[in-house]
Amino acid sequence: MIAALGTLAFLTTLWLLVVVGAAVLEESGAKIAAALKGKPVYRQIQVPVRVRTRVAVQKPMRAKARWRAAA
Repeated sequence: MIAALGTLAFLTTLWLLVVVGAAVLEESGAKIAAALKGKPVYRQIQVPVRVRTRVAVQKPMRAKARWRAAA
């Protein structure tokens, strides 16, 4: 029974190492590949830009003509 639990603990530890290793490679795999090739890594910098627009407020138009009754 102890051998089965030891095997289970070993396999769990091995699985955890594989998951953590995959996460590390996903995070910095491109950097590692670029370093092995001897190329610099360029990061794209995204800067949030606020765009302000002026909304022209137009005064309401009023009819200046006089109303006449229909003939």
